[in-house]
Amino acid sequence: MAIDVPVQGSTETEQETAASSSTWSALRPLVLRIHFYAGLLVAPLLLIAAASGLLYALSFEAEKIIYSHELEAPVGDRVLPLADQVKAAQAARPDGTVTAVWPSSEDGATTRVLMSTPKVEVGKSLAVFVDPYTAEVRGSLASYGSSGALPVRTWIDELHRDLHLGDLGRHYSELAASWLWVVALGGLLLWLGRRRRNKRALLVPERGAKGRRRTLSWHGTIGLWATIGLVMLSATGLTWSRYAGENIGAVQDQLGGATPAVSAEITPGAGGGGDHDGHGAGHGGEHHGADVGIDKALESARAVGIDGKMTIVLPGEGTGYVIRETDATFPIHLDSVAVDPADGKVIDDLRFADYPVLAQLTRFGIDAHMGVFLGLANQLALALLMVAVILLTFWGYRMWWLRRPTKDHKLGVGRPIPRGTWRRVPLVVLLPLIAVTALVGWFVPLLGITLVAFLVLDLAVGWAQKLRAPASTG
Repeated sequence: MAIDVPVQGSTETEQETAASSSTWSALRPLVLRIHFYAGLLVAPLLLIAAASGLLYALSFEAEKIIYSHELEAPVGDRVLPLADQVKAAQAARPDGTVTAVWPSSEDGATTRVLMSTPKVEVGKSLAVFVDPYTAEVRGSLASYGSSGALPVRTWIDELHRDLHLGDLGRHYSELAASWLWVVALGGLLLWLGRRRRNKRALLVPERGAKGRRRTLSWHGTIGLWATIGLVMLSATGLTWSRYAGENIGAVQDQLGGATPAVSAEITPGAGGGGDHDGHGAGHGGEHHGADVGIDKALESARAVGIDGKMTIVLPGEGTGYVIRETDATFPIHLDSVAVDPADGKVIDDLRFADYPVLAQLTRFGIDAHMGVFLGLANQLALALLMVAVILLTFWGYRMWWLRRPTKDHKLGVGRPIPRGTWRRVPLVVLLPLIAVTALVGWFVPLLGITLVAFLVLDLAVGWAQKLRAPASTG
């Protein structure tokens, strides 16, 4: 009996390994078929998203060059009070109403005075750039979002988001984000489950490989290294989507991960004051009554540790100043306070460290997707990921082309994976897989709808082939 224990243990291990191998052998054709069709049909959308995303990642540095006159000013001896800079902006654009101010945060940088004006599209602001040393107005441009994107970056951002087609175009980006993680994780499973002579071929393209094998080697290894980044881009992209985004927001709220906002309310019955950290301008109301002024409000905020890059939202009816740090690069500086305009006292204080963990993670993910989390390093990483998606798409189509039959149909395309692969999957695996797929399809609606459409199309094609089969044999 003493020697039977290790033998029995070894047998059980071998049986578990064999069962696991058998399950994967049955599951692999299904994963391969889904990866093939998803890549084939959704790849054009991913290609558009990647190309526009690459342009967006490069637009940060391009913006600094194109708008250098507005963004930069000769360094002077003394920075003028913010009130004087705001007056200069108002004098230059009397048609606008000042809503927020971005003080110059470093030597040689201009101050941005944000205005609402009928001449600027809804959701955007007019940014008036003021020399902080002389109060000279150096220009004005449309500004968009919490990152202050200027016209070039805004145009590319809208191209990436909706192809300049509005709500209709948003379906393209949601479809791309919905399928990106499926394609990436499916490809990862296929690559890890592939038999190979050495482990090096898992991480590095094979030397000396030719034809389709060489293309597959590059497709697999680059896909392996890019998977984590692609899944993160997919997840954060879905938070902005029209349908899946609503579900994600509801779940986040239920888990207590909603992003908090500082309260600037100063009178009973007035609306709350924390402005939403999203796209668009700040408050549009006007404050009536005693006001210590923007410089005193800024002084009060700095006294409690608010410093660096920041935005000052001017008080509206029943609300005070909202002063928020906006430096999303690591280490994070996103604290905020509200200041009573009557006496300059801080009436509310919100630190980023006090955010719920889920809200912090969401902020990190969104800022990384937008290219602002780690500054230039973040933008370069995004650019590399977008190049990877473009290459993976090209290699995927190339492999499809190389699989084509060349004897009878020189212009044919690659053969699809055979139908009926789901029948090989064990029932104990298939039923949970169907349940999870249905749940994900409900939570990410465009993924579920297009998946059903793929299945219906595939069944229709299979049915048509069966109808033609007797005629061809007869």
